[in-house]
Amino acid sequence: MGLDLVELWNNMSIIVKVITVLMIGMSVFMFYVIAERLLTFRSASDQSIRYVQALGEYLRQHKVNEALNAARTMPRSPVAKVMESGLTALLQGREALKTEGPDDVGDFDLVDSVNRALERVKERETSNLRRGLAYLGTVASATPFIGLLGTVVGILGTFQLLKGGSVTINEIGPKISEALVSTALGLAVAIIAAMSFNFFTSRVEQYVIDMNDVSSEFIDYVLREGRS
Repeated sequence: MGLDLVELWNNMSIIVKVITVLMIGMSVFMFYVIAERLLTFRSASDQSIRYVQALGEYLRQHKVNEALNAARTMPRSPVAKVMESGLTALLQGREALKTEGPDDVGDFDLVDSVNRALERVKERETSNLRRGLAYLGTVASATPFIGLLGTVVGILGTFQLLKGGSVTINEIGPKISEALVSTALGLAVAIIAAMSFNFFTSRVEQYVIDMNDVSSEFIDYVLREGRS
């Protein structure tokens, strides 16, 4: 025996209908966030792999300008954006070391300047990668309780019928169904949101590791260049 969703909807109370529509709306936006993050992370991963491979060759050949131009052609890669900032700071720092203005306030630390530039962009890119994840976390934690609210309302409706005296299963059934469906919908949305949140959080952590590794290797490169 199948579940007649139209009949179930028609038998729902106004409050349960509002709760159901709310959870459906939350789930629609949840799937939008999931799809958008999947596409964003896929592009970021592809471009980051290509850029890291090219970056190593550019730095071995001391082609800083070429490495910077390559970073600018990969705007979806967080690693490339971090390195674009670091490479720009390196070139500007080298130019600053060649001159000393009349109001110079002291020695210019090239490594510190590059490191600060890398850190600023890493923070911003990490924040961009986490975009939408707070919503997934909220949905995962809130929808079970929203569904439970619908369940409580449905059970209260059942008790109201029982107060009227003798009732049949055909009269009680719809109220019990709306209560159980509300809980099931809330749990289903919460499970998908929680799994997605954990998956994307682990991917963000991996990107952070990649940005830290590449930044650390680039700082080593700047230090070696300063000693040569």
